[in-house]
Amino acid sequence: MKKYFKLFLAALVALVFIGMFVFLWQKSQPKADVYEVFTPKVMDLRKTTVVTGKIEPRNEVNVKPQISGIIAEIMKEAGDHVQAGEVIARVKVIPDMQQLSSAQSRVRLATVNAQQAKVDLEREQVLFDKGLVSADEYDKIRQAYNQSREELTAANDQLQVVRDGVSRTNASASSTLVRSTISGLILDIPVKVGNSVILSNTFNDGTTIATVANMGDLIFRGNIDETEVGSLVTGMPMQITIGAMQNLQFEATLEYIAPKAVESNGANQFELKAAVRQRLVDAGEKGMKQLGKNRTQAAQLRSGYSANASIVLAEVKQALAIPESAIEFADGKTFVYVVKGTDKHPEYERRAVTTGMSDGINIQIISGLKKDEQVRGPKVIAEEQQ
Repeated sequence: MKKYFKLFLAALVALVFIGMFVFLWQKSQPKADVYEVFTPKVMDLRKTTVVTGKIEPRNEVNVKPQISGIIAEIMKEAGDHVQAGEVIARVKVIPDMQQLSSAQSRVRLATVNAQQAKVDLEREQVLFDKGLVSADEYDKIRQAYNQSREELTAANDQLQVVRDGVSRTNASASSTLVRSTISGLILDIPVKVGNSVILSNTFNDGTTIATVANMGDLIFRGNIDETEVGSLVTGMPMQITIGAMQNLQFEATLEYIAPKAVESNGANQFELKAAVRQRLVDAGEKGMKQLGKNRTQAAQLRSGYSANASIVLAEVKQALAIPESAIEFADGKTFVYVVKGTDKHPEYERRAVTTGMSDGINIQIISGLKKDEQVRGPKVIAEEQQ
């Protein structure tokens, strides 16, 4: 019994060694290279670039006060629509003590002059009625009285302006009322009631009461690399994708290319501006359903939205194309390997071809290859073969 067991064990060990030898021998044998095979296709090729930027209103203004003071009342809030000339806020004037003292002194002096002119006119009136003075002399006294009254009125107006920022005679055009200079949407009101504000002058820009913009006229602003700017011309169409509205696209027209580059992250870039048309781009039947849901969102484009602009730099219609990975570049020429022979024993003919535009994935074949021929692609790696 032990003899048979030893023979069985020896046979098992021999079988394991033989199996391992056969496995290693098979692994050591060279395998035929397997390549991907591509068939040329007729397709539209587009070379595009994507520019990152943001949406901005073309006309955005900062509304500032005409006088310094304290915000007494705010009539509007961010998001409200206003018309040009509409009141946004009211400023309470904090008078300058030197100017206030001067204005009060002027009022007192004008009052004294007016009272004296009135007395002189009354005396002159009595003498004129008795025929003791000429009409010319009487007219001069009356003119002096009228001038003194006008001076008193002007002095009182000045005092009211210095003290309150407005007078009775110019209440409708009061400088204490901050009015919008354009019609549009209020984007921001950075002040609150009680904040001190100053008017714009030579030494400072003044306090911004509100930012107002015409949201019906929007532009896309972005930067493009110097390697691609040479392919752009004004008037080119663009498609804008809003980061916050990824299912929507808008049409735009390139209208400005900066003549001077700016350095950004070590690269020279040129600023672009494009007029955005707030009209959604159709995207087929499936896309139309989505457009219907988001059409109200399209009317709510907000200033500062991040956006990407897709620009078609070059385009070829109905081009014969193959994947660019099947092209061999050598000595300034382009070659393909045309598949010959059978599937089990393929052969490859190296052939020079003339190429055209590439979209980064597929490349146009102008001559040297027929539509019904197949070309060799990249080698299939071992994992893919298995």
